[in-house]
Amino acid sequence: MLSELVPQARVIALLVNPNNANPWIGDVREAARVRGIQLEIMKASTESEIDAAFAVLVQQHSEALLIGDDVFFTSRHEQLVTLASRYSVPVIERWREFAISGGLVSYGTSLADASRLAGAYTARVLRGEKPAELPVQQSTKIELVINLKTANALGIDVPPTLLARADEVIE
Repeated sequence: MLSELVPQARVIALLVNPNNANPWIGDVREAARVRGIQLEIMKASTESEIDAAFAVLVQQHSEALLIGDDVFFTSRHEQLVTLASRYSVPVIERWREFAISGGLVSYGTSLADASRLAGAYTARVLRGEKPAELPVQQSTKIELVINLKTANALGIDVPPTLLARADEVIE
């Protein structure tokens, strides 16, 4: 999706938390290789490391940033939005709250839907069902949110095909 938004990007950074497993990194590396994009892996597990990662990102001439799927980053979307704006970096993150608070794009499962599923499970357990006997479930609702204000500020023309796929467009 970053390639659609920033088709000229030849260097894209991926921000990961080194304290957690990131089994999907291989898939991201392969996708970058197939597209002829240089992928720079950046690591951060503290707020100050996030600040430093953005400074390095600019020094390495990364043209866009993908935020790894990690609760640590989810809880710091305001910091990430502020840094993305300060450094004029197109950023994609998983949760819609990122785009709503000023990030460029979010694409991932619905936090509200996942919370609803967790609540339903809790209710079943409280009614006496055994957790070990409950089926495994996960949210299947995927949301694409595009912030056109941010795209305009970054000088990005969002392709109509991407806008058509969006669940929400912030103007």
